[in-house]
Amino acid sequence: MKPKKTILCVDDNEQSLSIRKVLLETRGYRVLSSNNGQLALEMFRQGGIDLVISDLVMPGLDGSKLIEQIKSISPQTPTVLISGRVKLYDQETVADLFLPKGMYEPAELLERIRLLLVRKRGPKRPFNLAARTPQHPAVA
Repeated sequence: MKPKKTILCVDDNEQSLSIRKVLLETRGYRVLSSNNGQLALEMFRQGGIDLVISDLVMPGLDGSKLIEQIKSISPQTPTVLISGRVKLYDQETVADLFLPKGMYEPAELLERIRLLLVRKRGPKRPFNLAARTPQHPAVA
């Protein structure tokens, strides 16, 4: 059995956080959740997190700054930034993906997460068909 991937979800809106947590857990992910950026950063520093999903607008350490700090610790960790304020989002970000709240289907979020985790793992090794095929002498 494959070990579960761990996703850290960060959102100051408890309802959004709860919905995202249930969605991910029912798909086999292990979910850690935090309602503030500073606590999320402390959780990330403890290790074992494969992907981070964060709301953009939060009091204290906002999502953009949180992801900057996470990327400085672990550049290969995939990050997703979500916000309901699309107009506010004119600044550059180091997040791997930006999704506007309410503008995507849950299935799209799940597929994007799957792709980000596959990319983190790296490409599969090429399958060498010639090495697997036994060599038979020609039959006369």
